[in-house]
Amino acid sequence: MSEEARMRETVLSVDKLCAYYGNLCAVRDVSFDVAKGETVCVIGPNGAGKTTLLKAISGTLPKVSGTVRYQGSSLAGVAPEKRVGNGLVHVPEGRQVFTSMTVEENIEMGAYSRHEGDLAADVQSALNLFPRLMERRKQLAGTLSGGEQQMLAMARAVMGRPQLLMLDEPSMGLAPLVVAEIYKQVQALRQQGVTILLVEQNAKVALKNSDRALVIASGEIRHHANSADLLKDGSIAGLVLGH
Repeated sequence: MSEEARMRETVLSVDKLCAYYGNLCAVRDVSFDVAKGETVCVIGPNGAGKTTLLKAISGTLPKVSGTVRYQGSSLAGVAPEKRVGNGLVHVPEGRQVFTSMTVEENIEMGAYSRHEGDLAADVQSALNLFPRLMERRKQLAGTLSGGEQQMLAMARAVMGRPQLLMLDEPSMGLAPLVVAEIYKQVQALRQQGVTILLVEQNAKVALKNSDRALVIASGEIRHHANSADLLKDGSIAGLVLGH
């Protein structure tokens, strides 16, 4: 494959990325690519820099160095809302829904950067992802359970018609049955060809729902492998704990 063809197939390319909180370097010299239609998970111990990495890519953490290219173009100087408009959509840790707005209004907000398409039809499609949201479409988001708010955050993200969807800890604090429902829709998005970058504390769930894995500790990538191989090798605990 030519270099030009390879770049067309690479949705995200990160090269020597560093991210800072003040003078603290939380992510150091991270490099990796994500191909079109691929799901890559990022696993590692608490405080390893997983969430920081996604914030640096989405532009919500401004102090960064290195290079991030999305669909072949540099993201340097591109505002977060412009990235969303170009199909790079980030579902943050903690859901961050608009609690004083209804479920339906939250979903509509996911299309704020769009200028085309049938909004009503897309809202209906987003609601159809999770039947519980359909039942609660006129309910205030702040009255939903944690699992329902996670469903809402994902439905809102789909309204941005993502080419690259970044999910940060979608299973955090949720019951197993709810996690299964969330990941059923993650799998459906994969089958539709959406490229996914997934951060998960639950390593086994992450590996079962991804193609490749990056293991990060102390802000650096320590290991990368096919997810299926890593799931079989019995060393997940040590890798996730940073050993």
